[in-house]
Amino acid sequence: MDNRTNTIAGWALAGCTAALGLSIISGMYFHSERPENMGYPIEGVETAGGAAEEIPIATLLASADVAAGQASFAKCAACHTITQGGANGIGPNLWAAFGKPHGHVAGFAYSDALTSIPGNWDFQGMSDWLASPRRYAPGTKMTFAGLSDPQERANVIAYMNAQGSNLPFPAPPVEGAEEPAEGEEAAANATDAEADNAVEGNATETAGENATAAE
Repeated sequence: MDNRTNTIAGWALAGCTAALGLSIISGMYFHSERPENMGYPIEGVETAGGAAEEIPIATLLASADVAAGQASFAKCAACHTITQGGANGIGPNLWAAFGKPHGHVAGFAYSDALTSIPGNWDFQGMSDWLASPRRYAPGTKMTFAGLSDPQERANVIAYMNAQGSNLPFPAPPVEGAEEPAEGEEAAANATDAEADNAVEGNATETAGENATAAE
């Protein structure tokens, strides 16, 4: 009986040892390196140095699709009308909203969270609002979760702008037209200073020569 028990224990120990060895070997074989950028790519978002950087709204508006925006606006139509003279619903009528103050529709009971935001509705503000109303105006009565896709927001904005506002879109930023780095700016300033000193030196030298000639 003791020999049989010892045999069973030996086989069990051998099995555990084999399983542990296989686990170590498979872990080494299928080892994967840490990805350079964590997470998954999101449409309309670029990454720079591992950090997500959203494409400027001006760039997205340059390729915005009004028809696609009208289709996406169906998500808003349950609460808003956007026709001229349309009635307010759960939300205010949105005809010609751009360029007007937050809370501009007379007779609609806006939340203080929205009316307290200074300035007028512009394209960037509308994009931020459509992305997350609760983040744009904490305490708002708006329960819409938001549109996560930046290009979809641009399409909706283009459609809304075509409904009575018709404001010109901002020009997209020129790629590569970045402000000079601090070191480059300092070097440029030093060069300008040297040029100014040279001009002043030449002027002083000329004045001295003229004075000598006059004597």
